[in-house]
Amino acid sequence: MPLGERIRELREERDVSLRELAKKLGWSAPFLSDVELGRRYPSEKNLKELADLLETSLVALKAHDTRAPIEEIKRLSAEDPRYAMAFRTMINRNLSAEDLLRFAEGMRHSKRK
Repeated sequence: MPLGERIRELREERDVSLRELAKKLGWSAPFLSDVELGRRYPSEKNLKELADLLETSLVALKAHDTRAPIEEIKRLSAEDPRYAMAFRTMINRNLSAEDLLRFAEGMRHSKRK
C-alpha cells in the first residue's frame, strides 16, 4: 500500500478529518490531500510529526514510500554507465520486483560461501 493510502487509512482509523489533521500539523488541507493522493511527499521532519500524531513510527510510514530512489539511481549511473545499462536491461526484460529481489538475495547468499 502506498504511503498516502496508509496515511489516509491511519487517519480514518482514528476518526480524524483531513482538515483536522492538517490543522494539527500546521499544514494546509490541500497539501495533506495531495500527500494522501500520492502527488506530494512530506519532508522527513514533517513525516515524523505525522507519524507521531497518527501514533505510528516513522519507520512504519517510510516502509510505505514506494518512490524510486531517483537521485541515487542518477548518481550511480553518472559514476558508472554500467548501472544505466543494467537498469535499461531490467526494464526491457520486464523483470518484476520479485525477480530482482530473488536475484539480489541469491547474490547475497553466493557471496557468503
